[in-house]
Amino acid sequence: MASVQPFKAVRPTRDKANLVVSRSYHIYDKEGLEFRLKNNPYSFLQILNPGYKFAQEITTKKEFNLVRNRYLEFKDEQFFVQDETPKFYLYKMVTRTDTFIGIIGATSVEDYENNVIKIHEKTLEKREQLFKEYIDTVGFNAEPVLLTYPKNETLDNLFNVIMEDRPEYEFSTTDRISHFLWLIDDAIQIATIQSEFKNIDSLYIADGHHRSASSALLAKDYTTENASQKYFMSCLIPETDLKIYEFYRLIKDLNGLSKKEFLIQLDTVFTIENCGLQPQQLTNQHHFSMYLDGEFYTLHLRSPFLTFENTLEALDTQILYKLVLNPILGVTDLRNEKRLDYFPGTKDLVELKQQIDSNKFKVAFGMLPINVAQMKQIADEGLTMPPKSTYIEPKLRSGLTIYEF
Repeated sequence: MASVQPFKAVRPTRDKANLVVSRSYHIYDKEGLEFRLKNNPYSFLQILNPGYKFAQEITTKKEFNLVRNRYLEFKDEQFFVQDETPKFYLYKMVTRTDTFIGIIGATSVEDYENNVIKIHEKTLEKREQLFKEYIDTVGFNAEPVLLTYPKNETLDNLFNVIMEDRPEYEFSTTDRISHFLWLIDDAIQIATIQSEFKNIDSLYIADGHHRSASSALLAKDYTTENASQKYFMSCLIPETDLKIYEFYRLIKDLNGLSKKEFLIQLDTVFTIENCGLQPQQLTNQHHFSMYLDGEFYTLHLRSPFLTFENTLEALDTQILYKLVLNPILGVTDLRNEKRLDYFPGTKDLVELKQQIDSNKFKVAFGMLPINVAQMKQIADEGLTMPPKSTYIEPKLRSGLTIYEF
């Protein structure tokens, strides 16, 4: 039984919404970030990068305080307004290939701690503590955690009715994505949304494990009765609408092995097919692609290795780690290994090939994406996937709705 609550969002005025919202800070390269900071005074990046205003590097604690100050400046200048009554927010994102529709609301820390909101990925304690300090200092969260739930006909029908009206926001961003936001303040509609989620046994985190974990840590420190401190902002979308892509694994060297020695060791685990200059499309789990020394290969897991004790062992990301990355290539820490990098499956394969051909990396491995059923099963069994097992869309914007603590 999931608790999902309306809240009083702080959000940009209608005329500035398209200028304010930004992608996650870490997505921008140095040049792209510099361009946006220089040319868009309304961008949420101005808040996230307050040192730009002073043309200097700032230490972490000082930066957090300056983020808070810049945020308050945006409110004082009325770039942002806060809703007077609690609302839900219906969000629609339309890309060139997909449409995503989700409800933005406040989800419960208690549900997170009691495994009503389930995880499939481990978090790093250092990052949890850092983000906890960040949100405690700035007093807000501007990017929702992405949660998913089983398809619900009642909610679908309600959302279709709401979307018949004009949205509060309707704009496009430079990546050719259209964004729409409706405000839901009708008491009956709010009650329907809450009731439907109360009938859902489990919600699953698709993206935002560190944000939810940090919010839960921070809630333990609060002693006031402020209800907002016991919740965190989430965008909930049906699991049928999630798009899950793979991450390629790129390794900088062969761990001291020659190409011949490496292929001989792989041959003990896989049947190997050399595809030459053209990659072969993968169609089955436990088949892997590899790019090495200007040639593509397909690797088929040999039958003695096709017995698994649980869902985690059957994941291709785990298989690759247990049979190749760790024993053959000497990768022991998937989160911190400097010889290892990850490449999202949404990018062009030509870019991946260039990473190897330029000698930046020696070998790359690919696999089919994990599906929603596997992700849920991992969470239900209390297991966690290897890092970068999924690249999930939609990728939500920062600054569209802001949740204050």
